[in-house]
Amino acid sequence: MSKKVYITDTILRDAHQSQAATRMRIEDMLPACKALNDAGYWSLECWGGATFDSCMRFLKEDPWERLRILKKNLPDTKLQMLLRGQNLLGYKHYADDVVDMFIKKSIKNGIDVIRIFDALNDTRNMEAAINSTKKHGGIVEAAISYTVSPVHSEEYFVDLAVKLENMGADTICIKDMANLLLPYDAYSLVKALKKKVKVPLHIHTHNTTGTGEMTYLMAIQAGVDIIDTALSPMANGTAQPSTEAMIATLRGTEYDTGIDLKNLTGPATHFRNIAAKLKEEGFLDPKVLNVDPNTLIYQVPGGMLSNLISQLKQAKAEDKYYDVLEEIPRVRKDFGYPPLVTPTSQIVGSQAVLNVLSGERYKMATKESKGVLRGEYGQLPGEINEEVRTKVLGENADIITCRPADLIEPEFEKYRQATKGLANNDEDVLSYALFPQVAEKFLTERNYGSKLDEVSTQKVRELFIEDLS
Repeated sequence: MSKKVYITDTILRDAHQSQAATRMRIEDMLPACKALNDAGYWSLECWGGATFDSCMRFLKEDPWERLRILKKNLPDTKLQMLLRGQNLLGYKHYADDVVDMFIKKSIKNGIDVIRIFDALNDTRNMEAAINSTKKHGGIVEAAISYTVSPVHSEEYFVDLAVKLENMGADTICIKDMANLLLPYDAYSLVKALKKKVKVPLHIHTHNTTGTGEMTYLMAIQAGVDIIDTALSPMANGTAQPSTEAMIATLRGTEYDTGIDLKNLTGPATHFRNIAAKLKEEGFLDPKVLNVDPNTLIYQVPGGMLSNLISQLKQAKAEDKYYDVLEEIPRVRKDFGYPPLVTPTSQIVGSQAVLNVLSGERYKMATKESKGVLRGEYGQLPGEINEEVRTKVLGENADIITCRPADLIEPEFEKYRQATKGLANNDEDVLSYALFPQVAEKFLTERNYGSKLDEVSTQKVRELFIEDLS
């Protein structure tokens, strides 16, 4: 019996997000689309994550238009996106009506597979997105955010996967954002999942610690169905293992992907030139290809490390780097062992910096740290340090124990009202809902162009948008 392994290629999204600050343009993608479409991938990941923000903020592209263009040029391949559950692509929870409209429009504009995850693995924060994806005809890929801690046992992840399957997942993804899932642990986890879960299993990792290909090979031998890889010009390091290397490794075995490497020569040559251009522009730093064992020691994703270095430079406290790295696991324990993925990685990292620089732990706390301790982000996997919670929030603070989004009134119509004169359609309204300041500037420039040379964005709003007060 064939055990064919399927490939999701990340060259159009996670590869350049991980290596080049999500700066690849639609014009950089189009010449390779026909070959990518004909390659025989299970899916192409091309949207979601940071693409939405960077399209508007840096590239002056409409993310919705990018999706429509990609769909037109990749008609025979499933298009996949990454979605942060109730956070969508932003950094806060949205009301259920916004979640539903966003997913409806994503599918209408060309998305087939939606990978849905929650930073805390709180399934309540994935529920609305899963239900909406099913309702609007998309494929639900529910993701487990993999991490290592005293509360994250193999049994924990298996129970979570069973719950997600019962909620309607069409596939389950093991999402290993920091390359912490080591090869033999991957084998054991996939074996355990295969005993309990009937839907296909998809695995995603990076090659930050240099173990990515080995992790994939062991997961494949344990029965995983789909792997995430990146075409070689932007593979490895902080991105995914190389597509070509994995296809070559499996060729002629019972796991053969069925993809002909010759068909990828053209796209690889094209993206090699794009990678060179991004390097020349200063967006692709060769350091992203380095193996970083600190990730295994401190469980800190590569992007989070660069954020920490930047914060310490600004504070002229680079000598405190290792003190901060040692503080991160302590903060994480105090906060109930959240997986370190957006946004919790930034929250834990920033709090660790504050604790070290102020000389007294939790003397100061960020708004986001208070939110985590208050329950605004959902249920923490482990127990919160109550002394820390009291110090940060005070005595008798109100703690949220329900699904956080239950406290948010429907808000899509409010966003529609706020964008009168700016938004041409519901997609524009959603862009504003997710990134108000970025979208306001982008939509104003798109609609009114040269007027921005004479007046500010705010002035344009006063001139062209009716007063909503």
